[in-house]
Amino acid sequence: MKNNLVIILSVLTVLSALTTRAQVQVSVNVNIGSQPQWGPQGYQHVDNYYLPDIDVYYCVPRQQFVYFNAGAWVFAASLPSRCQGYDLYRGYKVVINDPNPWQNHAVYRTRYDRYRHCYDRQPPLRDCRHERDEDNDGPGRHGKGHAYGHYKKHHDGDDR
Repeated sequence: MKNNLVIILSVLTVLSALTTRAQVQVSVNVNIGSQPQWGPQGYQHVDNYYLPDIDVYYCVPRQQFVYFNAGAWVFAASLPSRCQGYDLYRGYKVVINDPNPWQNHAVYRTRYDRYRHCYDRQPPLRDCRHERDEDNDGPGRHGKGHAYGHYKKHHDGDDR
């Protein structure tokens, strides 16, 4: 009886370890399908966009815009009324893969202010043709980017 109990516990321990290992290996996060169609091409993973023209963030996992209003950060499905008429497809989007970038808003606003009024410089996902790159490993920077990855001629060396 003792031997059977030891064998059963050993088998359960091994199965538990294999299950845990399998769960770790499966947790790869690629969110191409959840990025908005107005997002820039070339990123396999995006947590947030910063829209310097209108000083608004877009949280991709929540699919909500984040903006400061009346002393608090507001999460909403649409842009605030002050942004009525803003064209998300034409405006510049900065990819920020940091959680809650609005909590460091002064840093991001200063860093990316130079991208205000940079219209029509990023092809949106809506227009993506799914072409392969020279390395044949897919288009873009594979989620490692920010504004520097798109238009280096605007870069002044402070993004790292």
